[in-house]
Amino acid sequence: MQTFDIKGTKRECGGKKVAKELRRNGLVPCIVYGGEKEIAFSVPADDFRGLIYTPNVYIVNLSVDGTEMKAILKDIQFHPVSEKILHVDFLQIFDDKPVTIGVPLTITGHSEGVKAGGKLQVEMRKLNVKGLPANLPDRLEVDITTLGLGQVVKVGSLHYDNLEILNAKTAVVAAVKTTRAAKAAEAAAAAAKK
Repeated sequence: MQTFDIKGTKRECGGKKVAKELRRNGLVPCIVYGGEKEIAFSVPADDFRGLIYTPNVYIVNLSVDGTEMKAILKDIQFHPVSEKILHVDFLQIFDDKPVTIGVPLTITGHSEGVKAGGKLQVEMRKLNVKGLPANLPDRLEVDITTLGLGQVVKVGSLHYDNLEILNAKTAVVAAVKTTRAAKAAEAAAAAAKK
């Protein structure tokens, strides 16, 4: 999995007043938990641009006043009007402990159903998986080459080595819907056979 570097500065846990002052100075209050103790720190808001505004998922190399650790982005709070980042939560990860994370899906192949006039509908953009950090991929591929008209790919039919999929087995990942044009072509083909 790709990595992203962030450097922060430890801060006092002081409530709303301290958080507002940090934001006024262009900093985002952050916290990392999951280790021996929680660490409160702040990071310049611009440093999050490449981490948050992307479909990719990263393992974050955090450096807080010289303390190095690996983490994943767990939660982000945005201002409801200005959409500025208000707060970021990180979860510290360890090489020997499984981690749960949403990994982006990539649809591959050209579906038989789409070639026959159907319309591909992608229902899920990420899958929640559990695995060791070393086994986490950048993306999960879903091959739809054999998917015909009216058929679906469900989570239960997917399998990835060294990963446990946490989504419901009956959840639909992608489907090929029958369009009016495909129905008309089907009807014309049936009429031609008679």
